Amino acid sequence: MMKHFIFLFLILISCSKAESRQLNSLNVPQAKISEIKNYIKGKEYNQKLAVFINFKIPSGKYRYFIYNLKKNTIVQQAVVSHGSGSVIPKSDALKFSNVEGSYQSSLGKYAIGESYVGKFGKAYRLKGLDSTNSNAMQRAIVLHSYGCIPDLESQTPACLSLGCP
Repeated sequence: MMKHFIFLFLILISCSKAESRQLNSLNVPQAKISEIKNYIKGKEYNQKLAVFINFKIPSGKYRYFIYNLKKNTIVQQAVVSHGSGSVIPKSDALKFSNVEGSYQSSLGKYAIGESYVGKFGKAYRLKGLDSTNSNAMQRAIVLHSYGCIPDLESQTPACLSLGCP
């Protein structure tokens, strides 16, 4: 049986100076790593790798991280979009929703499900595991490539999606 990856969206609202230094070096807060390790323990999820997205980081920067839970290292990082409805005018903060038609990204843990080939090429269905993202399947929130997302970091914000990362 193929083990599912856990996909954890997170936003960091406030942090102490110590946490801030940790974010600068890892970009994945230790508290979120511990949370996901505890969540998957004894379950049929991949025990080695997890994906974290830190929406506190600007969209033109690396904020998608594949994390090795055994070695406590970032294996891969990438630029990732957020929903156009998540934008708050004249603010660096984002808003999130679980409501269909909001075009907002949703926070929470996701199981990465089956793959399929769609409009953007290969994509993976996401199953929301929390009350904040339980409508992900109905909203068609999926993980897919997007031609306007650059491979490298930039000062320019990444293009926006309809809610998909």
